[in-house]
Amino acid sequence: MSNPTLAIVGRPNVGKSTIFNRIAGERISIVEDISGVTRDRIYATGEWLGHEFSLIDTGGIDMGDEPFMTQIKEQAEIAIEEADVIILLVSGREGVTDADEYVASILYKSKKPIILAVNKVDNPEMRNDIFEFYSLGLGDPIAVSGSHGLGLGDVLDEAIKHFPENEEEENPDLIKFSLIGRPNVGKSSLINAILGEERVIVSNIAGTTRDAIDTYFTSKEGQEFQMIDTAGMRKRGKVYETTEKYSVMRAMRAIDRSDVVLMVINADEGIREYDKRIAGFAHEAGRGMIIVVNKWDLVKKDTHTMKKFEEEIREEFAYLDYAPIVFVSAKTKQRLERLPEMIEEVSASQNLRIPTSVLNDVIMDAVAINPTPTDKGKRLKIFYTNQVSVKPPTFVVFVNEEELMHFSYKRFLENQIRKAFTFEGTPIHIIPRRRK
Repeated sequence: MSNPTLAIVGRPNVGKSTIFNRIAGERISIVEDISGVTRDRIYATGEWLGHEFSLIDTGGIDMGDEPFMTQIKEQAEIAIEEADVIILLVSGREGVTDADEYVASILYKSKKPIILAVNKVDNPEMRNDIFEFYSLGLGDPIAVSGSHGLGLGDVLDEAIKHFPENEEEENPDLIKFSLIGRPNVGKSSLINAILGEERVIVSNIAGTTRDAIDTYFTSKEGQEFQMIDTAGMRKRGKVYETTEKYSVMRAMRAIDRSDVVLMVINADEGIREYDKRIAGFAHEAGRGMIIVVNKWDLVKKDTHTMKKFEEEIREEFAYLDYAPIVFVSAKTKQRLERLPEMIEEVSASQNLRIPTSVLNDVIMDAVAINPTPTDKGKRLKIFYTNQVSVKPPTFVVFVNEEELMHFSYKRFLENQIRKAFTFEGTPIHIIPRRRK
């Protein structure tokens, strides 16, 4: 099951991005005292009292004809549709405005839980001014200060009360995967071709409360798969499928719910900047990755074509050097039979656990090959290493000083671990920690 989603909505210049950054714990959104700066939804994950959730920052909604306002309204409406809980953010300095009432009228139609947060209440004297927001008809207003971080705990306490409960128990052997990529790279054709490869579809079951349909099927070898739908969501008869912003949102949701992600590239068009952007989301989320080059039948080939294309992928996606590459054609079914097996292998890598004694032998051998670095006369000392989790495999290296673990040496240790064990298709996280 995916994490619940919390969206922050409101007119321009009420401090949505500041609140977003506070909740996310990092400066992700652009914060500028000019209305309309945040034009796209920005995504992050948050956590409160043990509850993880997805967080969406939206552009401001306004009634005027300012540039981008139509697009911003559409982006906010999509975020509203996508959310389980909505924070309507208003400003205590300006009081209730016509724009606030307009946003509230949009939210009435969503039938979603709405939390009314009054921002910029930076001192106790201003708390008496928030009561006028009862006129919006959205319940008790909660005073917050994005600049000082005050009141956000009260907002999140209220939000988690409305998060849906995950009651469904999943088969632990089920492998969940999705196909992501730019529009028109052939994701839908690949899905249909995969399902047509002599596999038995078990059922079509609603995967989320937002009417996305997941397909469950079993391979001939008996492995159960859940293919997560990214075909798009229809809202009030309008399809936002063609916008790049919406495809980013769909990809983020699919990545959030997947064990393994198939990054689909159009061989006929080559690699685009958007491909690298969308693949980066899956990498940062620690998901298993397979790079699928589709429409290979359309490419004019010689004996070096595939090798050259693979070299280009490795250059453009340097951070995905662990991801296997497969060249396929949904039209001719070329190499499609390899995909389920590759997904299984990547899933196995994601779940691989290494015995501590064996792991430390590998690390000590690595140090013998390439001694630890020094900084200002002080040498990094590695005492021992533990694997602390899977999905992705995560290793804590206990050292004398965390700052001495340079990125390049961390990368060297990762390479040595990969040489010793089968971690194809999965990122590896190495965390230095000072031994107490």
